[in-house]
Amino acid sequence: MRAERLVALLFTLQRKRGATAAELAAELGVSERTMHRDLAALRDAGVPLWTETGRNGGVRLVDGWRARLDGLTSREAVAIFAFGVPEALGALGLGTAVSAAHAKVSASLPKELREQAEHVAGRFHLDAPGWFRGEDSAGSLATVTRAVWESRRLRVSYRRRDKIAERLLEPLGLVLKAGVWYLVARVPEDDALRTYRVGRISEAELLDERFTRPEGFDLAGWWRESSAAFEQFTMRIEVRLRLSPRAFRQLPRVLGPEAMPSALLERHDLPDGWIEARLAMETEEIAIGQLTSLGGDVEVLSPESIRAGLAAIGAEMAARNAPLD
Repeated sequence: MRAERLVALLFTLQRKRGATAAELAAELGVSERTMHRDLAALRDAGVPLWTETGRNGGVRLVDGWRARLDGLTSREAVAIFAFGVPEALGALGLGTAVSAAHAKVSASLPKELREQAEHVAGRFHLDAPGWFRGEDSAGSLATVTRAVWESRRLRVSYRRRDKIAERLLEPLGLVLKAGVWYLVARVPEDDALRTYRVGRISEAELLDERFTRPEGFDLAGWWRESSAAFEQFTMRIEVRLRLSPRAFRQLPRVLGPEAMPSALLERHDLPDGWIEARLAMETEEIAIGQLTSLGGDVEVLSPESIRAGLAAIGAEMAARNAPLD
C-alpha cells in the first residue's frame, strides 16, 4: 500500500537524516523512479525536504523537523488511524487512550497519507460477534478489568447452571472471543488456572490483596492450548452421515468455524455428488439439533439413535405443517 510506503519513507529519513534516492529505493524495495515519485509526494504533502548535491549529498529533512510518529511502523500508523476505536477497547477503559493515539496520528500524517488511511477505513471493518447474536452482557467487566490491571485479588459470585459458586481469584488476563469476554485466573485454593465467562459473574468484589503473576505466563499461548484441549474434550461421539454439497458447505456455520477443523474426521466424495463424512460431535442431543438445520440435505448413517431423532423431528414437522383444510 502506498500510504504505508510513504510513512515508512518518512521514518527512514528521520532515522538517517539523509540518503540518496538510490539508497532509499534499495531500503524500501522499490525502483529509483518510484522513489523520486514518493519523495515528490512527501514534498507536496508539506514535508520539508531538500536535496544536497555533491559527493555526500542526498535527500534530507530540514534540520529540527520531525514527524510526531516516533516508534510506530508505517503499518501501525495507518492501522491506528484507519480503524478508529474498537468497542472492545472501550469496554476495557482504553477507548480514550486509543482516541488520543488516533488524534495524534491524524494530526501528524500529511494530508495525502490521511486520505489514503481513510480509504482503508472505508473498505475494512472488524465485527467480532457472530451472526444472529449480540455481544455478551458483562456487568462486572469494569471491576474485573481493574483487577487484571492492578494484579489484585477478586472475590466473585459465579453462576454455574442453577447454582451460584463463590470463588477467590487472581485475575491474569481477559480474552474476547466472538463478542464474549472470558477471564483467565488462578485459583489460590488449588493453584490451578481456569477460565470464567465474565457474563456469568453476578457479583465481583475487588480486594486490597495483591498477587504476583506467574513468571513467564503467556496469555495468548495458554488460551490456544486450553481451547484446543476443551474442543477435544467436548467432542465425545462420532457421527457418520451423507451430505449434499450444499450441506457440506454449511457445516462451518452449523458446527462453528472454530470447531470445524477438529470436528471433521474423514470425508469421501461419492459418485452421486454427495459426500460421506465422519464428524466428532458433542452429545446426541446437540448433534440432532445441529443436523436438523440441514434439512433434507443430510442422511445420518450412524448412530441409529441420532438417525431416529432426526426422523422423529421430521415427522413432527411434517405433521404440524400439513396443508390446512
